Amino acid sequence: MPGPAGGWRDAAGAADDAMDGGAQQSGLREPPGAGGTEQEGDAGEGPPAADLRRSQPLFIHGSSRPPAEEEPRASSLPCIPNPFPELCSPSNSPILSSLPGGQGPPREGTCHLVKVFSEDGSCRSLEVSAGTTARQLCEMLVQRTHALHDHSWALVELHQHLALERCLEDHESVVEVQSAWPLGADSRFVFRKNFAKYELFKSNAQSLFPEVMVSSCLEANKSMAHSELIQNFLNSGSCPEVQGFLQLRETGRKVWKRFYFSLRRSGLYYSTKGTSKDPRHLQYFADLTESNIYYVTQGKKHYGTPTEFGFCIKPYKVRSGTKGLKLLCSEDEQSRTCWMAAFRLFKRSVSDNALVAMDFSGCTGRVIENPSEVLTAALEEAQAWRKKTTHRYSLPAACQTSPLSAAIHRTQPWFHGRISREDTQQLIGRQGLVDGVFLVRESQRNPKGFVLSLCHLQKVKHYLILPSEEEGRLYFTMDDGQTRFADLIQLVEFHQINRGILPCKLRHYCTCVAL
Repeated sequence: MPGPAGGWRDAAGAADDAMDGGAQQSGLREPPGAGGTEQEGDAGEGPPAADLRRSQPLFIHGSSRPPAEEEPRASSLPCIPNPFPELCSPSNSPILSSLPGGQGPPREGTCHLVKVFSEDGSCRSLEVSAGTTARQLCEMLVQRTHALHDHSWALVELHQHLALERCLEDHESVVEVQSAWPLGADSRFVFRKNFAKYELFKSNAQSLFPEVMVSSCLEANKSMAHSELIQNFLNSGSCPEVQGFLQLRETGRKVWKRFYFSLRRSGLYYSTKGTSKDPRHLQYFADLTESNIYYVTQGKKHYGTPTEFGFCIKPYKVRSGTKGLKLLCSEDEQSRTCWMAAFRLFKRSVSDNALVAMDFSGCTGRVIENPSEVLTAALEEAQAWRKKTTHRYSLPAACQTSPLSAAIHRTQPWFHGRISREDTQQLIGRQGLVDGVFLVRESQRNPKGFVLSLCHLQKVKHYLILPSEEEGRLYFTMDDGQTRFADLIQLVEFHQINRGILPCKLRHYCTCVAL
């Protein structure tokens, strides 16, 4: 309890004198009108308001408020660069700036921290602006990792707790995607190859849409061939109508049921009568314009899918948990690829930031406005890729058994060492089931042999490579010695130009980079 009134005033006056001196030295000015405003406080214990009027401009009683109600005064601090923005800066921190449902919308004009992982588990943190796109971030990572810039690198959004992943489109804002993640969830960006990313703009895009799944379009345009019809849809930026049977997981249950689905210009529909194809039974299923489409990576383990070819329609408003997810499953990879390509074209046709065909033959990319140039640009990209990726080495003579010829392949990006058959199929599947995607690995059954794993018609095939020695000459072969190669590099380079015994040429090698 305070002492006598006179003693209380003396102590307060001494404190005021000291504070007034500090205010004069620091150059603080009294706010206009503050001297005549009474300070709120405890009426029963504090002194009269007139006695404290001199100390009011210094906001002495502001410290008596509860700590939870204090207003942050970061604007009065000196402008000092923060070496750890992800830990201390409220505007950049994914923790301090997060809202209860997520990380909140990105702020324009500020820098944000984005952490990107590679397939080997290494990661790198980058500071980017709010408008940084997935394409721009991939280019930054290619430069920093000194990787080959062949435009097949992609940024993948991975939700490990939901077993969902999708490849970001080039125009998508990385910070905006990250801000929609739930707080504390194990969501991440993965930097990896995706050779299927631009298959929609290649000359063989009609192979993505089997005739049986676009039958309604063919019936309406009987005078046009299948390839011509699909190419017209792609050139016009629209999506063909796709129909087919899909397994649907019923809401709130673990039961899967077969339904007939139809993707039309107005959206995705399904038959209320199960497998009935009658248009009268079609009912609106999902709003694709307000959703993202994900691949289900471990469907049987997490959701009990009937096959491994599952995908998911995830509305933007669903931030965490499985409630609200629309889980679907196709019968084979070709069917799933068709649905995913159709969804991508559908979102492109209704989006303002639509994907467009790009020409990357020059120093910078340009939008191809003339549809007839799409095929030419695809051929130019293929030629540029071959020039960049075809490296010639001085090979040892075939008549010599050199240790170099037996181990030089270990320096190549397409060689993956002792990777298992199952991991090989998963790696090729993640980087795109496109004809010609390949890698070379050590054989698990034959300790001296190797295996060429190649994707063809959305299936991964494996070809045994055996070393052989004849009259002191070491060579490698896949056809019992009919075609011989001095080393694995020569074997790979030969099949990049010639098909040989393979169903297709080697086009894209699977590779991983350390960030």
